[in-house]
Amino acid sequence: MVPLLVSVIGGYLLGSVPVAVLVARAYGFDPREVGDRNPGFWNVRERLGWRAAVPVFAGDMLKGTLAGLLALSVSGTHLTWPGGVNGDSTVPVYLAVAAAMAGHAWPVFAGFRGGRSILTFAGGFAVICPPGFLLGVAALIVVALATRSFAIGARVGVFGLPLLQLLFAPIGYVAGTGLLMCLIGLRFGQAARSSRPS
Repeated sequence: MVPLLVSVIGGYLLGSVPVAVLVARAYGFDPREVGDRNPGFWNVRERLGWRAAVPVFAGDMLKGTLAGLLALSVSGTHLTWPGGVNGDSTVPVYLAVAAAMAGHAWPVFAGFRGGRSILTFAGGFAVICPPGFLLGVAALIVVALATRSFAIGARVGVFGLPLLQLLFAPIGYVAGTGLLMCLIGLRFGQAARSSRPS
């Protein structure tokens, strides 16, 4: 029970660190009030360019990775190569990543106004299934170069992760990853509803 509590609480607090808001404030604006109002990498990049947005990209991914590593450490570090988490670490790691995504979406340190958790998910997946994550990065790079669009490459890389995980992990683990991605879908649905005129 203690590993689960530490994983969930620690994951949520890590996810709640509003990286995009902190970076944007250094440049004199709040990303929740401009552009698409999403406090994440894409909105900051649109406002400030790549160089200023790189810390947001890295920070939002790191939140998911640190949450997964925290859960791994408190649950006994059960890993199987090449698949990733296994045994008693599986549930704590998945819960920690889910909590980090929830923290990013509804951050306690930023008035519960957060982003869509895509990068936090990707960072957590790096702990859940490292080889699947590396293949996802490779897919991102190849597609981005072929299409000359980082956005298209990122979509292929991120949303292809469950399929890539199938190469290394049982179907139940892939289903868990699908549930994590449902949180992303929930955030996109909320954003779409909030942008409709009343």
